[in-house]
Amino acid sequence: MGAGNTSELSGFFLVGLTNDPQLQPILFALFFFIYVVTVVGNLGLLALTVVSPRLHTPMYFFLSNLSFLDFCYSSVTVPKMLMGFFSGCQTISSGCVVQTSCFLIFAVTEFFLLASMAYDRYVAICNPLLYHIIMSPRLYLQLVAASYAVGLMNMVLLTSTTFHLTFCESHVITHYFCDILPLLKLSCSDTQVLQLLLFACGGFNVFVSLPIVLVSYICIFLAIIRIPSVQGKHKTFSTCASHLTTVSLYYGTTVFIYLRPSSEYLIGRDNLVSLFYTVVIPMLNPMIYSLKNKDVKETFGNVLEKTS
Repeated sequence: MGAGNTSELSGFFLVGLTNDPQLQPILFALFFFIYVVTVVGNLGLLALTVVSPRLHTPMYFFLSNLSFLDFCYSSVTVPKMLMGFFSGCQTISSGCVVQTSCFLIFAVTEFFLLASMAYDRYVAICNPLLYHIIMSPRLYLQLVAASYAVGLMNMVLLTSTTFHLTFCESHVITHYFCDILPLLKLSCSDTQVLQLLLFACGGFNVFVSLPIVLVSYICIFLAIIRIPSVQGKHKTFSTCASHLTTVSLYYGTTVFIYLRPSSEYLIGRDNLVSLFYTVVIPMLNPMIYSLKNKDVKETFGNVLEKTS
């Protein structure tokens, strides 16, 4: 049996965020609160879009899928991290493959879902009379299915390549979840192919999805400039401001982590940035999309009235 297989069977060890016994209860309380808010916010927004006919539109269909993704990839990483605050260094054997696979699917899918949402806003603002013709159920279902397909493709390529490496120096992962970059540091075999593949997949994900976002928003801004009234400009921009905020946060943090040489990987700094896109952004997204969204607030109010 090969060394790589032996490493996988004997398991890896997640160090977590800190070994300081004084910090662990504080961090547990903080991240437990964030995770509860994340679950309630994303599943609540998902439930609203399902039960309310008013929200059965392409924009809210994409938003419901974003909520689902945020819930899923937060749930892939945070519960294991929370357990680590009490048990210390945790063993994770086959779960490491599952965690890496699930995280890759959900994280990569979000790139292309955000691009689809940008295109949806472009059609709504620049071609409002043709919006329901262009954004037909068939098209937005195809866009979401394609997003998941790209996520699945990335997962198969990167996970299969990563776990064929030989891990012979250490099984201790200096991270709070099984990610590819810290796993690269554990390998004593040639990782050049994986590094090239990681950079190629990351480049494909960003440089295919990001131009869709940029071109969509350039067209949107040009359309907004042509609106004569200040009130009209503000109202139109407010329909895409939430999405633009999410795109900036998500692309900024993930590109910083994954589109760099692995030699530049620094444990403390990169763990902190990883917390932002795995923990903080999934919590913020429901707030970003609902606090200033008239449809969501009115639908939520109607649901409360019916249940009271």
